[in-house]
Amino acid sequence: MFIPKGITIEDNVFIGPGTIFLNDKYPPSDNWGTTLVKQGARIGGGCIILPNVVIGENALVGAGSVVTSLIPPNEVWFGNPAKFYKTL
Repeated sequence: MFIPKGITIEDNVFIGPGTIFLNDKYPPSDNWGTTLVKQGARIGGGCIILPNVVIGENALVGAGSVVTSLIPPNEVWFGNPAKFYKTL
């Protein structure tokens, strides 16, 4: 797992092995983004989380997904790019 500067992970979050958080959309630059993973979120193994996203409370990201946008609370998303699947 790789977690660079600018990533905030709240309590009771599961992050699967091999997940990578990115903080620079167009490297190398000095314009680093931030990411917030809210309480109770679950991220499957092997995901790539791009900068400037929020993963909502209790959201579920399927294994191997590439997260490019906001994931609302209590929703399941997966794929490349990750897309909405259902509400929990």
